[in-house]
Amino acid sequence: MNNYIASLEFSHFPVMLSEVIKISSPKNGGEYIDCTFGGGSYSRQLLKFPKTIVKGLDRDSKVRVIGQELEKKFPQRFKFYQTTFSQIEAVTEGNVDVIIFDLGLSSIQLNDLKRGFSFKSNENLDMSMGLNEISAQDVINNLSELDLKLIIKTFGEEKEAAKIAKNIVKFRNEKKITKVKDLVEIIEKSKKKKFGTKINPCTKTFQALRIFVNKEITELINGIINAAKILKPGGRILIVSFHSIEDKIAKYFFSNFSKNKSKPSRYFPEKDYSNTAIFEDYKNKVLKPTKKEINKNNRSRSAKLRYAVRSKNKFVYPHDLIEKFKNYLNLEAINV
Repeated sequence: MNNYIASLEFSHFPVMLSEVIKISSPKNGGEYIDCTFGGGSYSRQLLKFPKTIVKGLDRDSKVRVIGQELEKKFPQRFKFYQTTFSQIEAVTEGNVDVIIFDLGLSSIQLNDLKRGFSFKSNENLDMSMGLNEISAQDVINNLSELDLKLIIKTFGEEKEAAKIAKNIVKFRNEKKITKVKDLVEIIEKSKKKKFGTKINPCTKTFQALRIFVNKEITELINGIINAAKILKPGGRILIVSFHSIEDKIAKYFFSNFSKNKSKPSRYFPEKDYSNTAIFEDYKNKVLKPTKKEINKNNRSRSAKLRYAVRSKNKFVYPHDLIEKFKNYLNLEAINV
């Protein structure tokens, strides 16, 4: 293994690896799809079990070299695809046993300061995970003040979004915003100083821009819907999320399309979902990383793991999921 591959893998910390592998139960073999390949930690662990076939997906061309290395090591059992996970149907004919989503920004992407994900960078504003149509620089310099406010407030849950958006527009009227440090300066001047907090004032705005640039909510919703289509009866979808919106979507999908879906009101008549539900009874238990893991990898502190088991029912498109989160989808669909 060359030094470049080794450095990429070393910079990546898999989140809740032991929990993911335990739920995936690879000892019995089967087909597994690692939808967010990254440094390949989940895939590599699954391949330790001799009866597994693993497919790794990642939109990021930077990690292709790691995927190719695994393909050489396991030519009959592993295949890497550079694609977004919304395109999961294109890499398999179905009957998949386990599909894993580890959402958000990978350590590899964050640590590469040239990509502009980190507010510690002095490089150009980018934030592209790969296979993107736009960059953060496009968004900052072209969208209206109202659109910027909505993006920062909605995806970043930033209370001072209005002031940040106003100052972005004010700054760009004088000079095009191209560097990370310019945006950092604007945010810091816009935010009220809060003493005693360890959270960088830029965190929420950077998160919001990253989500918008990469259409992460649209990708997630389409990805999990398409994953449910190709999952075999008894197969499992696992979702590791780091953001409240992501977890909200995962929870809604699993609980509202399962056999034990609760009725909207106790006054409504009971309805039998057993013949149409996508998932078996959903127990709605969210798993979180141990204190030991958090101490080892602080990024894991906000992680939540949910999983659901596919029912034997024929797949019925979950239109309610789209309707429930259409405000996020519509926001990501804004033209830049």
